[in-house]
Amino acid sequence: MINCNMRLLLFYVIQDSGPYLEHRMAGPDKITIQGLNTGTLDLSANGWGHEVSLFGEKKKIYNEEQTAKVQWTDAKSGQPVTWYKRYFDEPYGSDPVSLDMSSMGKGLMWVNGHCLGRYWVSYLSPLGKPSQSVYHVPRAFLKPKDNVLVLFEEQGGKPEDILIMTVKRDNICTFVSEYHTAHSKSWSRQGGHIKTIAEDMRPYASLRCLRKKVISKIVFASFGSPMGMCGNFTAGTCHSPHALPIVEKLCLGKRSCSLPVTSKEYRADVNCSGTTGTLAVQAKCSRRKTKSKPQ
Repeated sequence: MINCNMRLLLFYVIQDSGPYLEHRMAGPDKITIQGLNTGTLDLSANGWGHEVSLFGEKKKIYNEEQTAKVQWTDAKSGQPVTWYKRYFDEPYGSDPVSLDMSSMGKGLMWVNGHCLGRYWVSYLSPLGKPSQSVYHVPRAFLKPKDNVLVLFEEQGGKPEDILIMTVKRDNICTFVSEYHTAHSKSWSRQGGHIKTIAEDMRPYASLRCLRKKVISKIVFASFGSPMGMCGNFTAGTCHSPHALPIVEKLCLGKRSCSLPVTSKEYRADVNCSGTTGTLAVQAKCSRRKTKSKPQ
């Protein structure tokens, strides 16, 4: 116990330089150049400087108005610590828009002045692949023509290989355990106190398709001890065979549906060794079929 406390104390007292480094007594305290014919040259009294922020950040060159005030040159691949800019038109249709940043390294991205956040494609998962390479661009940020994409790349990449594409979100999933807490909207803050406002505080699972689409097929449904991720679910040893027909009855033909997450609803064996009381569902969305009029 003493050793653990000592380690915790060490984590608290060892801090990084923090903000406003340029205003503090920090940095190198002694600098010398050795090996000169005249002997050792001491530069400690010469003072030192520390660059804070970036020129592009200060000038906000990611904004549409400020972008035009900067002189841009033809882009080159593999340049670290570089700003990039390109224009693009909004993709046709209503499907979600995304950026495929597989060719880049690490940095920040803006569309029409809206920050999309950081990308870090060079950070690899244990499988040796990028932990994330595709990033969502809300259509609310886009114009029909001449959208400006600005990147600040830290490591270097190939900006010419960035793809702007639409994706189909026709496969939707839910994975909820009966031990999860209720939905966040089940509580409300009133007079400095948090109170429950929902009659049923049990967790539930939900599925929802995009506009003009409905749930046309239940690809997978299991209650008990399912495992895996969306698109690759597997039923565990405590699988209830009643899950699929129950989910189909509640969801098929609807744009959205709510599903109970209790052993009783799916007639699952609560005494099954290894059960986690979890519901996993994968569904497919498609456009509602319209009946053809008789000729």
